[in-house]
Amino acid sequence: MELRQLRYLVAIADEGNLRRAAASLYVTQPSLSYALKSLESELGVRLFDRHAGGVTATAAGRDVVTEARRTLRQAERIRAVAERHRPSGSQVLRVGFEASGAGELTTRARSEFARRRPGVRVEPRRFDWGEEVTALREGRADVAFIWLPADLTDLHTEVIHSEPRVVGLPRGHRLAARDGVTLTDVKDEPLTWTERAPRPWVDWWAVNPRPDGSTPRWGPTNNNVEEMLEQVASGEAICFAPVGMARYYARPDLTWVPLLGVEPMRVAMAWVRGGETDLIQGFADTVRDLVADNGSSL
Repeated sequence: MELRQLRYLVAIADEGNLRRAAASLYVTQPSLSYALKSLESELGVRLFDRHAGGVTATAAGRDVVTEARRTLRQAERIRAVAERHRPSGSQVLRVGFEASGAGELTTRARSEFARRRPGVRVEPRRFDWGEEVTALREGRADVAFIWLPADLTDLHTEVIHSEPRVVGLPRGHRLAARDGVTLTDVKDEPLTWTERAPRPWVDWWAVNPRPDGSTPRWGPTNNNVEEMLEQVASGEAICFAPVGMARYYARPDLTWVPLLGVEPMRVAMAWVRGGETDLIQGFADTVRDLVADNGSSL
């Protein structure tokens, strides 16, 4: 059994579909199917039931996937421990973020830090909704740009960036030509959301409850930004997002319109309290300098 097989297993469980899992792993579907059959043969149990809509984990599959997740997290911790002892010429700093992160500041910080520390490899680690907090605690990232609100227990955090929010609409939508829209304008529109993030995070993004006490009209759920944008482009739902997403995820079949009357998104730079290293401190100083030079991103 290899870590690669466990990653395949978790991806299949997350996607519930071999085709989508193969795409997320950048492997062919036949290769993934073969790997799954080989693992089931090695373990002596069926891990997934196949059906027209995809696959569903069996009782044995659910237990195995749970252990696979734990094993992969532990493997990341082992790698992180080893990297802290590498010679300075081969050190690695893993910078976590989700979607568009802190906008241009994310890319500028990585680039400037790499310039200041040429012997350090900076690895961007993109996570799905709210996962960057868990990634810090599990050792899968050293420092991260966190979209607030979030559970910041045991984390050192500094708010370093903010962005207005926008509404994502399919091209040709009745509101697409507006200069701005309010919550009242979109109250009857289905809003895409996710079950993968903490509920307070979901509710903040959805502005739930609304100022008048009403709740959003909940639309389809998604697992990541790509699925969310597909749902919007197809006309299934609208979405709320930071303005940086409009720049980083520009598509001809989407329109982004300012969302008026709501508080902006705030982004915090964070790492595990007590786990600060020279690399983390150096990166944090780089971010602070860039924010100061820009006259504050807040």
